[in-house]
Amino acid sequence: MFEELSSEMLIFLIGAGFIASFIDSVVGGGGLISVPSLMMTGLSPVVVLGTNKMAAFMGSITSTVAFMRSGKIDLKLIKYLFPLSVIGSALGVFTVRMIPPDFLKPIVVGMLVIVTIYSLMKKDWGENSTYHGMNQKTAILSGGVAFVLGFYDGFFGPGAGSFLLFAFLCIGFDFIMAAGNARALNFGSNISAMIVFTSLGLVNYAYALPMGIGMIFGAIAGTKMAIVKGASYVRPLFIFMTVILIGKQLFDIFK
Repeated sequence: MFEELSSEMLIFLIGAGFIASFIDSVVGGGGLISVPSLMMTGLSPVVVLGTNKMAAFMGSITSTVAFMRSGKIDLKLIKYLFPLSVIGSALGVFTVRMIPPDFLKPIVVGMLVIVTIYSLMKKDWGENSTYHGMNQKTAILSGGVAFVLGFYDGFFGPGAGSFLLFAFLCIGFDFIMAAGNARALNFGSNISAMIVFTSLGLVNYAYALPMGIGMIFGAIAGTKMAIVKGASYVRPLFIFMTVILIGKQLFDIFK
């Protein structure tokens, strides 16, 4: 799917990609910007999802590499969880072609409300890492979470990055390490979903590539900001984005 784009459309796609990836590279939720932006172009909903995954892959690999180079990803843990996220996401994409995901919206709203309230109550949460390595219980739980959230990202998606960040906070990582680990797994689910969407012919490359270029630069800027500013920047942004996600899902339910 290639076509000639106007200069206005190119600027729009690059700008939307930059803003979406800037947010997504730190706390997730970038799809709130990129998906509606692609919907405005007139693409069919399923092609929007595939095109968004192609662009999001470009942003997620950039932020993952940046976090990794800064030592903000626990590679020993991620190498175990990454394949589970990849497999889960692929299964999610195949499933969404058969079952509409709308029934998940009320469940997602409830989960996001819990995440937001918990994050607000624990004011010093994520300031310092209390993670001391994997044990059998943590390995089983984190493996299950990686697979389920990978499936969720391929099947539905909104808030997947935020849920991943929350999960890593729960096992003791500080906000920056949690963000880095979440991006690594989100990269896994993105690349898996992108491959499946591409194989099914559901990606518009003319729209995906310029948006993806914007996402690359957004990921660089967002990741750098997170690493420099630390938890004092990431925590309020995380809470803000979960509140926005709640509002978006409620709007979709009652629309």
